Amino acid sequence: MEKLRIEETKYTPKIELDPAGTISMVGKSYPENTFEFYEPMMEWVREYFETSAAEVTTVNLEITYFNSSSSKLFFDFFDLLEENNEEHTIKINWIYDEENESAEESGEDFIEDFEDLDIQLVVK
Repeated sequence: MEKLRIEETKYTPKIELDPAGTISMVGKSYPENTFEFYEPMMEWVREYFETSAAEVTTVNLEITYFNSSSSKLFFDFFDLLEENNEEHTIKINWIYDEENESAEESGEDFIEDFEDLDIQLVVK
């Protein structure tokens, strides 16, 4: 399985997907067509868990701002992780700046909504 890298833009995060066991998103997320933008990432993650997941998968999310359609996409992403959580070890780091209260609150909301996932709040 190949690495997938999507460069950051003004409206979209940098995404790095490594079959060695790292999924990373850094930046803002408010693309014009959210689900179209994230489809290659979601397909990669589905295939990764079906075919070649590492023993431990670390997900690093440092999303400084996201809109409502990105929120829905992140719910779908966490659902996908949750579906694979029993068969695979998945560690999620929700990384935020201590001055960004909305990012911290979003991380707390994801922890509440996805109790079966190992989501850690990480202050940078």
